[in-house]
This record gives sequence, structure tokens and C-alpha cells, in this order.
Amino acid sequence: MSQIQSCGKALFLASAAWAIATSSAVAGSFSVSPVRIFMESRERATGVTVVNEGDTALVMQAEIFLWKQKPDGTDELVPTDDLVLAPPILRLAPGARQVVRLANLRPLTAADQQTYRLIVREVPEAASQADAGVQIQVALAFSLPVFITPGSAKRALTCTATRSNPTTVLATCENQGKAYAQPASLTLSTPSGNTLVSTDIKGGYILPNVKRSFELASGGARVPGGPAKLQVTQDDGSKQVFDVQLPE
Repeated sequence: MSQIQSCGKALFLASAAWAIATSSAVAGSFSVSPVRIFMESRERATGVTVVNEGDTALVMQAEIFLWKQKPDGTDELVPTDDLVLAPPILRLAPGARQVVRLANLRPLTAADQQTYRLIVREVPEAASQADAGVQIQVALAFSLPVFITPGSAKRALTCTATRSNPTTVLATCENQGKAYAQPASLTLSTPSGNTLVSTDIKGGYILPNVKRSFELASGGARVPGGPAKLQVTQDDGSKQVFDVQLPE
């Protein structure tokens, strides 16, 4: 069975937010679960459930992309046939749910984790109503990471810190392992343990052989120079602490 990690389900909502003359924008409402997909290398299939949470029918299109990152952490998405989606087109009545199956057609021979993105987009439509003019539908989309992981693939994160200005520290982390890393928070403290500056990180994926930088801003107070501790908390709750030296 797939190892699936999820912080509940992602809910995407939109409604008529503005009107210009006789035109208005509307969009559907749907949820997806899980929000991340984990597969072992020997697994051949898994699934994602999409639920129409709104009161109008939805048409959605599912696509799979090979997910890589440039050395600076910028995402690159390339169409791929490694995984097959069924069905690629979803038609959901109000309150209906649909499972999108992902079948792995590529035998995993490398020791590296394989990373993909499943993107499901609402298909926009235009509808004309005599009493409301023309309604233009706003297309919604979600992007889910897919990880296919050999048992031996692990992350290997190293982090350094420097000062970008008197009140801001720039933490740079490089993943030299064979599986993704995802810092969830960074905390800079004195050697005795007093917190100097801390920040939460959203979407901070670092794929193998990629380096990313994150800012820790104090909000106005000068961050002192000298030796310090940089604690990195990963998405799974594990922590690493790095000794850093900030310039005066």
C-alpha cells in the first residue's frame, strides 16, 4: 500500500468576487486528498480523491509532469509518460467524488528518488444567463508532489548562514542526498540557546543536488555577529543544528 502523508485535505474555494457591468467571475469549489503522494519503488499504483464541494458541476483535467529543480531551486516541470493517469478528465456533479489513479510504468532502477507533480485544473467555461449577463468562470488548479522512493534514498542537508543586512540573515541549504528535503522552519540562536530570529517556511522543497536560500528577518533589531546555531526543522519534525559564524 502507498505510504501517503497528508496534512488533512487541501480545499480550494472561489466565488463571485467582483462584477463589472453585467459580467461576473465565478469558480468551483473542490477538495483533494492526500496533498502529497508517497510511493515505494516496488509499488505500481496509487490514487488521489477529488471531491466537488460546490453546488455546480465541475470538469477537470489531470496531468503528470516530471519535477526537477534548477541549481538555484527554481522548479522545472516537463511532461512525462512515466506515470499514467486514469481518468485524465474528471466530470463531477455537485457533491460527487472521483479517484484519480496513478500507475507507475517505469521500473525504478536508480538509487535516487523520482519526483513528479500531479496537476489537476478546472476546465473553464463561459455561460450566458438572461438575468445575469455573461458569467466568466475562473479556473482553479492544484499541484501535488509525487515521490517514488527507493528504500536506500535519504536526504543529506547542509546549511550555512550569512548576513544580508544588519537585521536579516540569509540561510543557504544544500541537499547532497538522494531524496527531497523540506525545511519547515529555521531558527537562529546564540550558542547558549537564546533565539535571535526564526521563520516558518512554506513549500521549501529542496530536491537532490539543489541549493536554496531562505531569509530570517528580525523585524527591526540588529542580529549580532559571532558564533551561532542554525536549527533546521524538517517537514517530518526531525531537527538538525549547524554551527555558523556571522560577520560583525
